[in-house]
Amino acid sequence: MNPDSFDVVVVGAGPVGLACALEVQRRGLTAVVVDKGALVNSILGYPTNMEFFSTPELLEIGDHPFPTAHYKPLREDGIDYYHRVARAEKLNLRLYERVTGLEGDLGHYEVITEKARIACRYVVVATGFYDVPNYLHVPGEELPHVSHYYKEPYAHSHQDVVVVGAKNSSAKAALQLLRTGARVTMIIRGEEISQSVKYWIRPDLLNRIKEGRIKAYFHTTIQRITPEAVEVTTPEGPLSIPASYVYALTGYHPDFQFLADLGITCQTDLAQTPTHDAKTLETNRAGVYLAGTVCGGLNTSRWFIENGRYHAQVIAAHLAGQPAPELPEVLQPVQLTVETPAAHS
Repeated sequence: MNPDSFDVVVVGAGPVGLACALEVQRRGLTAVVVDKGALVNSILGYPTNMEFFSTPELLEIGDHPFPTAHYKPLREDGIDYYHRVARAEKLNLRLYERVTGLEGDLGHYEVITEKARIACRYVVVATGFYDVPNYLHVPGEELPHVSHYYKEPYAHSHQDVVVVGAKNSSAKAALQLLRTGARVTMIIRGEEISQSVKYWIRPDLLNRIKEGRIKAYFHTTIQRITPEAVEVTTPEGPLSIPASYVYALTGYHPDFQFLADLGITCQTDLAQTPTHDAKTLETNRAGVYLAGTVCGGLNTSRWFIENGRYHAQVIAAHLAGQPAPELPEVLQPVQLTVETPAAHS
């Protein structure tokens, strides 16, 4: 076989992409995982020492135990675990190799990357959503002191920091920044801190706002960002808020343009759900499958590692011509609110 020819190309080296590759291999098919970044690149982008909301057994793939000293693993535990699984399964990885297109048809595809053309019979897209922020679309958003990703607070001690957003990532960042000595202001488009913020975080944040240690402006929109300030419109009128750094933590969404480049269409529903068969996960392009968070479109809370990992079993069984596996109730449809891109919700 041509060294650049496989039964399956998996696009995306996150936990679900790795699960897809190992399940395919266990059924006697050859697979390669291609990613434009590092192994589990999205987890690398998470805040330092971030705690997963799920317990270890819910993050496991391929029946590999996830030993950890913590009840809920930290970011670093997760990175180490998925690296160990990739090594144990001898997964064929092509990292830092961006996929740019897809040619051919069922059984005779070529995945085009920046470095090569990879022949394959099937393609699995497990690209998640973390790489594409929901932009504010305001002047100054491109300035170097504005970021859509929060890592750690230490560089901002004794500095003025603006945090945009009112959900989990914004809440945790604001609290960490406060406790490292930053002067924190939150800009929130809605009327309150989101009810979806974790139950042990939301009261903490509300109390810090009530004390005045964190300033929060509700029903407020950003007009522009300058090198020294964030200019906003509040219910009381315009205001200029000093800011040496701005964290616009307004969420993320799948790369719809990339899906379109692969020939995958999206529905006209509110979530812009990528077209796929709910039972087999095959898209409108025969032999091309979706796995993980990307299946939900803008509804980014529908799929995650905990339930998206089972997509690997569904796809692998379908490719191998085997009966659909018996899966847990976690895969059953549920009614969830769509997370649409917002200016700063």
